[in-house]
Amino acid sequence: MIKYPIPARTIRIENVVVNSRFIATIGRADTVERAKTFIQSIRQEMPDATHHVYAYKVGYGSSVIEGMSDDGEPSGTSGPPVLTVLRGADLGDVALVVTRYFGGTKLGTGGLVRAYGGAAKDAVAALPVEMKIPKHSIGTTVHYSVYERVKLLLAEYEAETDSEEFGADVTIYAHIPIDTFEPFCAAVLELTAGQVTPIILEEAADA
Repeated sequence: MIKYPIPARTIRIENVVVNSRFIATIGRADTVERAKTFIQSIRQEMPDATHHVYAYKVGYGSSVIEGMSDDGEPSGTSGPPVLTVLRGADLGDVALVVTRYFGGTKLGTGGLVRAYGGAAKDAVAALPVEMKIPKHSIGTTVHYSVYERVKLLLAEYEAETDSEEFGADVTIYAHIPIDTFEPFCAAVLELTAGQVTPIILEEAADA
């Protein structure tokens, strides 16, 4: 299981090539279904466009699912250049749609490759990136006397609290990065004199 860079948000850039508009929209897609939904949303947003060429790369490294389409452009002139850009980028879980509004002048095979590839490169270059960090879903039941200190430990080990249940004791539900889970458990064990061990409720999806 690894950390890897993914789109932090969806962005859009626009290029004009010989009067044709090339609008590149790039964003996160961590499943094929979400990639397809992303593509469809662009089609619905700009239904009057001439083409919606796309490529996506779900996963990272050696575990990747890819897809692409020329969407009516001459075969190999648009989808493959866009996918090539994604393959060359240090990114995972990404979908990219290059929407074209035809400007009345044909660009030729080479011109299309340069226009679509260029729009894809500009979109990737402008994209803000963050790290995808696999996290376990955990539960920890503690006495009120150590509740505040456990909360501090959760923050120290980069966990995000999801919810809390208050009864005879306090049960805290959280998500924690897989590489800080063991140190967190050790800290809780030390704090509670070996009485409390956080448990994994659901392992990280990539485990």
